[in-house]
Amino acid sequence: MGERALQNRIMKLREIKAQQKALDEQAEKIRQEIKADMGEKQVDEMQAGSFIVRWKTILSNKLDGKVLKAALSEIYGQYCKASASRRFTIV
Repeated sequence: MGERALQNRIMKLREIKAQQKALDEQAEKIRQEIKADMGEKQVDEMQAGSFIVRWKTILSNKLDGKVLKAALSEIYGQYCKASASRRFTIV
């Protein structure tokens, strides 16, 4: 891919990301409106035609790695595994 083609692809990508951000903001606004309505009605599930909307509290237990490392660093080291990933950025 030549430099001009690369620049065009990057500009197109930035346009799409801006559109995506605007759509994400609109979707979040609608989600917040629905949640506010459910909060006012004090319900965690509603039906609207063929749709069922749920907004429930989910409890989960997660391991606090920082506390474990501070308290039992040797055990933390035995069960800690490294992972690798790649990050794509355009500046």
